[in-house]
Amino acid sequence: MEKETKRSFARKLGVAGSLLLGGFALAGCSVAPPEALANVLDMGWPDPITPEGTELYNFWVWVWVAAWIVGIIMWGLFLTAVFKWNRKAKEKKGEGEFPKQLQYNVPLELALTIVPIVIVMVLFFFTVQSQTKVTALDKDPKVTVDVTAFQWNWKFGYAELDGEFTNNGQKYEGVDKERQALAEETKHDPEDMPNANPIHGMSQGDQSYLNFNKIETIGSTEEIPVLVLPTDTPIEFRLASGDVSHAFWIPEFLFKRDVYAHPEANQQQRSFQIERIEKEGAFVGRCAEMCGTYHSMMNFELRAVSPEKFKDYMEFREANPEAPNSDALKAIGEEPFATTTHPFVTDRTATRDGDNAVVAANN
Repeated sequence: MEKETKRSFARKLGVAGSLLLGGFALAGCSVAPPEALANVLDMGWPDPITPEGTELYNFWVWVWVAAWIVGIIMWGLFLTAVFKWNRKAKEKKGEGEFPKQLQYNVPLELALTIVPIVIVMVLFFFTVQSQTKVTALDKDPKVTVDVTAFQWNWKFGYAELDGEFTNNGQKYEGVDKERQALAEETKHDPEDMPNANPIHGMSQGDQSYLNFNKIETIGSTEEIPVLVLPTDTPIEFRLASGDVSHAFWIPEFLFKRDVYAHPEANQQQRSFQIERIEKEGAFVGRCAEMCGTYHSMMNFELRAVSPEKFKDYMEFREANPEAPNSDALKAIGEEPFATTTHPFVTDRTATRDGDNAVVAANN
C-alpha cells in the first residue's frame, strides 16, 4: 500500500513537472497565444504593429502562462500541506501531530535545487532568443531615419531612401553636407580658448556625432512633430541626443530605446531596425526617460501611411523645402497635425502656473 502511495505521488510529481516544463517550452514559442488567453494575460499591453513587437508580445503572454502553471502547482502543494497535514486531520487518522519529515530526502532536495535552475535557464534562453530577434540589424532597411532628441522635443530627418521612394529610381542620400561640416567643426575648441577641449580632448559643445539632413521635421511648443513612415517596409532608426539622456518609445512597438549624447562613446548601439510597420494609422510616441521640467510634454506622433502615400509625401517635401510638415501631410490626404497626444499637451507656456490638469482637460 505504501509503495502504491509513493508511485501515485511520483506520477503526480511527474505530471506536474511535465506541465511546468511544457509551459516554459511554450514561453519561447513565437506562436501567437489564443486571443482569449492573450486578452487576460497581456496585462494591458497594446496590440503590436511590428513583427518585433509581436515577438515580444507572444513571449510576454507565454511567460505568464508558465508563471501561472508554477503558481498553481506551488499553491496546490501549499494548500495540501495546510489542509491535509494539519493537526486535526492527523488526529482523525490517529497519527502523530507532525507529518513525515523529509529534510534528509536527498532526491527531493536535489529536485528542489535542479528545477529552479532549469526554470531560470529556460527563461534566460528564450529571453535572449527574443531579444536577439528584436535587436538584429539584418533587415535590409529601405528607409533610414535620424532621430534626435533634445530638451524637450524631437527632430526627425530622412537620411536614406530606397529607389522605390524617389522619382528617378535612384537611392536618396539625405545628408545635409553643409550643416554636417559645420557640426564637425564643433568637435574641438580653439586652442587659445580658456579651458579648451575639456572632455577627453573634445569640445564641451561638440555636435559632430549628430546627423543633419536636408528634409527634417522639428517639434516645437506650437507643433507636435509627426514622423511619417511607410508600412510594409524595413526601416532603420538612428538615435542620438543633443543634451541629456532621453528615450524613444512608441508603445505599439512594445519596446523603448535609450537615446544618449555621444552614443558610441557611451558604448550604445544607436541604430535599431524593424522589419515593417503592419498597420496604417497614427500612433503616439513619447520620451520614456525623465529628462527635465517638460519631460511629460515631450511627445511626437508616428504616422504610418502606405508606401505610395509615403512616396508622394517625400516628393512634396523635396519640391517644397520651406513648407511645413503639416502642408506635406495635407497634400497626401492626411490630418496635418498630431491626433494622438491628447490629453498630453505640448504648450509649456500654458502650464507654468502648475495648472496642467485643467489645460489637459480642456484639450
